[in-house]
Amino acid sequence: MKHFISVALVIVAIIHLLPVTGVLGVQSLTRLYGGDFSDPNLQILMRHRAVLFGIIGGVMLLGAFRVEYQILALPIGLVSVISFLILSWDVGSYNEAIRRVVLADWIALALLVLACVVKWFVGLKSQVI
Repeated sequence: MKHFISVALVIVAIIHLLPVTGVLGVQSLTRLYGGDFSDPNLQILMRHRAVLFGIIGGVMLLGAFRVEYQILALPIGLVSVISFLILSWDVGSYNEAIRRVVLADWIALALLVLACVVKWFVGLKSQVI
């Protein structure tokens, strides 16, 4: 259990870092998400999204290897995956590529929730001693 939080954060970091390749352009975005990214405005938004995912993934990795940053990494990860899952549920009718992202985010959510529970119980245990 001691290393569970770190392992969970590494996995969630990988999930967040995979879309960073979208910063490279339209071909990468199409491979990641399907759909048409010919609109320059959409390209800017999606490529910026890729940069933000890099930041989130970096925070997850930082929390995986530096315990003092887990208190930052866990809520950031939760906000990221929960917001995407809510948006995908609200909009619906997404393609197969987005369905894979939804599945990955459900896995990330489960890992993050379990990591939070472990973190909470470890914190309680250390306060009792």
